[in-house]
Amino acid sequence: MKKHFLAIAAAFSLLASSALAACIDEQGFVPINGIEQWITIRGEGCENPVVLVLHGGPGNPNTPFAKTVYGPWEKRFTIVQWDQRGAGMTYGRNKPSRDDVLTVEQMRDDGIAVTQHLQKRLGKRKLILVGGSWSSVLGMHMAKARPELFAAFISTGQVVRHPESDRAFYSAMLQRARELKDTESIAKLEALGTPPWTNPRNFGIARRIMRKYEAMVTDPAPSQWWASDPFYSTPKALADYEGGEDYSYIQFVGYKGDGMLSKIDMYKLGTKFELPIFLIQGAEDLLTTPDVARRYYDAISAPQKDFVLLPRVGHDPNQAMLDAQFKLLERVRPLAD
Repeated sequence: MKKHFLAIAAAFSLLASSALAACIDEQGFVPINGIEQWITIRGEGCENPVVLVLHGGPGNPNTPFAKTVYGPWEKRFTIVQWDQRGAGMTYGRNKPSRDDVLTVEQMRDDGIAVTQHLQKRLGKRKLILVGGSWSSVLGMHMAKARPELFAAFISTGQVVRHPESDRAFYSAMLQRARELKDTESIAKLEALGTPPWTNPRNFGIARRIMRKYEAMVTDPAPSQWWASDPFYSTPKALADYEGGEDYSYIQFVGYKGDGMLSKIDMYKLGTKFELPIFLIQGAEDLLTTPDVARRYYDAISAPQKDFVLLPRVGHDPNQAMLDAQFKLLERVRPLAD
């Protein structure tokens, strides 16, 4: 197994023109800002534009499901998945201690370094950036810092700022619970109180209620999406995924409400962008509500921008969300090279 990983990693350092002319299917660890981070690259025609998909969470990589969820995109685009610092395979390779702190700025710099690696590896000047939920924040920071690296940023489930977004989430949840006369959920939500929360468990309690309500009014994702690649189904890979998920969640919410989430304010980042910005929003999204996302979108200045509101879509991805992303990818395809 060790020799196998070393061989994969070595392949990333080679510019094999014959492989690039046909297709590409690579996965391995790449040195990124002092640690080895896991990257997969797949596409049926490597002359195609490159799409860097940023996962959410922040500890929920797409890599175990990349073939089933994003496989259809590989005919038209080269699709890159990256296990971020503290997540998935990257977490397993670089086990952090409880005292190791994640920051938005550190993750932004990692994302920029990943992008520069891909430019060299694939011979492309600009990539298309796709992100959602947590990575809506990460993607905006990357796009703001280095706009010349990207043809566009396509964001879904836009997180805007703390505690405004959390309060809108809580209010929407409590309203829905009262409309449904869901006394059990009303009691749980009222016990949590209005955000900001200092108990890291509170967000998880509210999130589980949210998923129950969104499932009532949205179309589910295809069940085959979650058929994990066998490569990621070994006991170690599963343990690393779960370990990274737990670590990153605590880093995000903090032990006393003082994690990365508490510092997010997209307005302070600045609302003028030098590349096209597109926001896709589920009409039934209770976590990042449409009204908060729309106000932020209206404040954005960009060469191109669009706000796409999708019926029967919540915060978590489904086929309608993937279709909307792909439609925008085709729209910005001429801007990437």
